[in-house]
Amino acid sequence: MNRFFLATRFTFSTLLRPVSTSCRPLNNAHCPTNNAFLLLLFCLCGLLVPRAVHSQTGSKVAELDSLLVRAHRIGMFNGNVLVASHGKVIYQRALGQADASGAIPLTEAYRFHIGSIAKEFNAVGIMMLKEQGKLRLEDPIRLYLPELPAWAAQVQVRHLLQYTSGVPQSPWREVTGDADNLQRLQKVTALDFAPGTKYAYNNNDVFLQRRIIERLTGLSFAAFVQKKMLRPCRITHAVVDPTAQDPLVARAYNNQGVADPIIYPITGWPALNLRDFYRWSESINAFKLIGPAATRELFQPFAPGTQTGLGGGAMAAEQVARHVHDGTAGNYQALLFSTPASAITVLLLTNNKQNNLPAINQAIAAVLEGKPYAAITKSFLGSFRSELASLDGQQVLSLYAKVKAQQPTLYGFGQEELLNETGYYLLGQKKVADAIVVLDYNTTLFPTSANAFDSLAEAYYQHGDKAKALENYAQALKLNPDLASAKKMLAELTK
Repeated sequence: MNRFFLATRFTFSTLLRPVSTSCRPLNNAHCPTNNAFLLLLFCLCGLLVPRAVHSQTGSKVAELDSLLVRAHRIGMFNGNVLVASHGKVIYQRALGQADASGAIPLTEAYRFHIGSIAKEFNAVGIMMLKEQGKLRLEDPIRLYLPELPAWAAQVQVRHLLQYTSGVPQSPWREVTGDADNLQRLQKVTALDFAPGTKYAYNNNDVFLQRRIIERLTGLSFAAFVQKKMLRPCRITHAVVDPTAQDPLVARAYNNQGVADPIIYPITGWPALNLRDFYRWSESINAFKLIGPAATRELFQPFAPGTQTGLGGGAMAAEQVARHVHDGTAGNYQALLFSTPASAITVLLLTNNKQNNLPAINQAIAAVLEGKPYAAITKSFLGSFRSELASLDGQQVLSLYAKVKAQQPTLYGFGQEELLNETGYYLLGQKKVADAIVVLDYNTTLFPTSANAFDSLAEAYYQHGDKAKALENYAQALKLNPDLASAKKMLAELTK
């Protein structure tokens, strides 16, 4: 199983708890002596206690800075980061370059594409219209988009929010804009599955939400976002669908220094700087745009582990307990991690994706909790991708052994994911036999990892060796009886 870890739930029960600077009033508030004593107490509370809090916060800030500077130095983080505690930003920094040229340093004012986190804007927009009585989640989408074929009468607005519509994917590399994509959907003759019966993460569900908002408001989606969402939340620097001419927009690039093309098959993608990203997160937590019931609806997944309109999260009574969402677009990547119950928010933005923002977030959480954490390490795959493309399985393992001997701490040699992602890279290159060699070796390094055996089983399955696939799926399930992917494949292979 190719895992992309989302940060797990953390407890911050005692972290940076604010200390009251108020003092209990005396009975005679008008007594000059009492007033003087009160003044003395306020001075003591205002001077002594915050120093202790500042000292505690300062040491954590220094450790956060050390963590992120090291990650940047080894090429594993180029971007902007914000950490807030109890409604106050305690750490904020820009690290690296604004584009592939390396000539322009990032600042905290730079805006980034936030990938799928941008889909929160259409989801919240739909719920705003629901609260205004302009639509119902049970409504068929053909009610608002009558030009769509008959299948649109079966798809409800709710299905779009939960990615269960059954609408087929568009060939996104060929789509040239909103009008083109709508025409393609008009030519669709059948759904992939009955709406509400399966989950399939699909940008057409997002596209259709945005078109419904436009039909009901008479505004373009970009104008709706600016007027009805960004302004009320005091988000002042965001730009929807930024172009090459827009200033202060970080440009994404890969590890070879090649810039991403600026292409939007469909429109509606806000780019945010750190402060505006934080305001967006806080607006969700404070119910500035939609109420608790609507927010709860957007946290409700079709099934455990599936994405929702707000990514992932949970409510506790009438409060947001947790809100976690990651997004990727080319070499842009963003992560929002907010636990209002513990008063912690972490925001990460990068224009040079390394697929490690969850790991950085986990390290930040450990720093805030005063716990040990695994150091951020350099990506083996990212560093040697060009060499790996021309090596067979045994040669890959020889390279692995050589690098491990020479630089034992720079790469994550103690982590199962290092060879796991390398194996999946080889699978993606259609080098299945070589992937099997690498993934098999990974199971000898990590014999108690269900994921390692699950990945090897998948490689054997792609190779057409069902017996070996069964054997390794069974071992994965033995190590982790709850591993859904192994359960599903075992059931399929034993029919």
